[in-house]
Amino acid sequence: MISVVIPAKDEAGNIGPLMDEICQSLQGLTEFEILVVDDGSSDGTAQEVIDTANKNGCLAKAIVHRHSTGQSTAVCTGVRHASGKYIVTLDADGQNDPADIPAMLKLTERITAEHFCIAGYRKNRKDTAWKRFQSRFANKVRDAMLHDGVPDTGCGLKLFPRETFLRLPYFNHMHRYIPALVRRLGGEVFISVVNHRDRGVGVSKYTAWNRMWVGIVDILGVMWLIRRAKIAEIERVDTNQS
Repeated sequence: MISVVIPAKDEAGNIGPLMDEICQSLQGLTEFEILVVDDGSSDGTAQEVIDTANKNGCLAKAIVHRHSTGQSTAVCTGVRHASGKYIVTLDADGQNDPADIPAMLKLTERITAEHFCIAGYRKNRKDTAWKRFQSRFANKVRDAMLHDGVPDTGCGLKLFPRETFLRLPYFNHMHRYIPALVRRLGGEVFISVVNHRDRGVGVSKYTAWNRMWVGIVDILGVMWLIRRAKIAEIERVDTNQS
């Protein structure tokens, strides 16, 4: 069983078609569920989730936050309500392609690490030249400071074990630093090149300005966490045999 977790805010018109694509990509491949966390939407996002699930017959849940709390909290809510061994996250705007999920699942067959993250890499982004420049610059700064080895931490399409995520420290915007936090656990990070598409309807909730300042603070915070991490290697566990 895998759980597809989608944080969504005001994504009516995008979330239904995205759920249909997820079902088309995963039906017959593996057991799965879709969890859409409606993060305080003012449109019909949650109702569209239920209507779509009734139409296509896929197992889906709509979890509604009364007030908007941000993408990281929405992801945490979804993971905590998930039943799957593996979690797949993707953005609700339709720019991530569910057709890339099977290749990521295939990659798990070769992974032996207990903790890992498969991070999507939008090699050919469908964004303006200015936005691509901002992302390249931000990724270079982040990698230079955190050494997470991920060329595109902003890609919402990721796969990781549920138990791994539950061991990560929670803070606002932590969803952008999952690979670095997995490495902090002693885990491994893998890269999967994925498709990138134009947004369906609506507009992005993010701008360069509202990302830049919090990004600096976040990176410094993650550096602090990494430097203070201690991983114990257990040699054996002795028990008293009666």
